[in-house]
Amino acid sequence: MAKRVPPKEPERKLGFGTVSMDILSDILTNLNNRNKSNLENVSYRFGNLKDRKIVEYVFHLCAELGLDPVVGYYAIEILNRFMAKYLEDLILRQKRQPTKGAPCKETGDYKNLIYQTLKEKFFVLILSSVQIASKLDLHSNVVNNNIAMNFLQRVSYPCSKEKLLDSEIFILKTLNFNLNVPNALSYVETLLEVLGHNDPTAPVAQLHRLCVHVLQFIYLQREAIYNSLLISATGSPSPSYEQRAKFVSVTEDFMLLGVGVIAVAAFIHHISTWEKVVDELTGVTGISGQSIKDFAYVTLMHITEIKPV
Repeated sequence: MAKRVPPKEPERKLGFGTVSMDILSDILTNLNNRNKSNLENVSYRFGNLKDRKIVEYVFHLCAELGLDPVVGYYAIEILNRFMAKYLEDLILRQKRQPTKGAPCKETGDYKNLIYQTLKEKFFVLILSSVQIASKLDLHSNVVNNNIAMNFLQRVSYPCSKEKLLDSEIFILKTLNFNLNVPNALSYVETLLEVLGHNDPTAPVAQLHRLCVHVLQFIYLQREAIYNSLLISATGSPSPSYEQRAKFVSVTEDFMLLGVGVIAVAAFIHHISTWEKVVDELTGVTGISGQSIKDFAYVTLMHITEIKPV
């Protein structure tokens, strides 16, 4: 039997340099405001629920369905917010109706609680998140129920169309139909567009190709990279619970992630000009050059598998 070749991800046709600075300024302001709002409402209680295996599966699923990579990042954020909101509601119900055993807030095992209560639905919930995400991106085909059912049949996963629809509605209702979620790739691409406008000599197209791979790497190595950043910031190999709680705002800062990704790509592309790129990113975002370099340094150490010092 011939070996099945995984489908290639669709190539994005991005026209850098075609958007006016006025429009770019509005887009960047909007992204910045959304980022600030997100950080103000970030859940310090639950921390990061973006498990590597889930991220891997979402990326693979998007590739299988021939979706634009940006859909994967939307899906991850939708699923993450759904899990956080579901967990919050679940704990509130536990408080009202005490059950045997230690409550979740004492055990701190939030991920395990979610997987235990949703394990029979989790596979379909991931697919539903991708379905919802595909409807938010103008560059991708919508994954309707027929396409989703065909995929489930290909992987021999038993699920009725009714259950598939219920899963999508379950996510939407849990999120109160609020799908205004940030997208890491959108931040990167907008910042690249501004970078190219401010400096026409910047190799934006080449940087974009590198950024796509760097961003995916960071998502797959998210826990390790941010843990290294936390240790570097606190100077402690074993940060306290309070320090970890405060650091959640760093892990959810999409503007910092965007400039960090571009800085890493610039370093890989041409080390002699990367500081110029960092300076430009500082001017655009207000994020200090040192913060950008720290993020890039830790990420590069993980890429090269050198232990950060």
